[in-house]
Amino acid sequence: MSRILVIGGTGNIGQHLVTASLNAGHRTAVLVRLTTVAPDSDKAKLLNSLEARGVSVVYGDMNDHGSLVAAIKQHGEVVISAVGHGRPEELDGQIKIIQAIKEAGDVK
Repeated sequence: MSRILVIGGTGNIGQHLVTASLNAGHRTAVLVRLTTVAPDSDKAKLLNSLEARGVSVVYGDMNDHGSLVAAIKQHGEVVISAVGHGRPEELDGQIKIIQAIKEAGDVK
């Protein structure tokens, strides 16, 4: 099975993508900003639940090119971005993901 990296996997749409990937039997990882995971928060509970189901939680940030490339190289034969695109900073994030995928190479 493929290694799937979901960027934005804790969001409304991303959660469903992660679940679908798991249900299809793929090795699944989510990229999460460490600064957004407060202890006892809903996001922390979600991540604990996902980890219990076999999801790898990878800490990184779209604004940290090195961490993004490393996450893609390690976990992403297939990269799915569930990051929004309505605001300028979200579009910029999508561009950064594309640049990191190009650098990481061999990604679907």
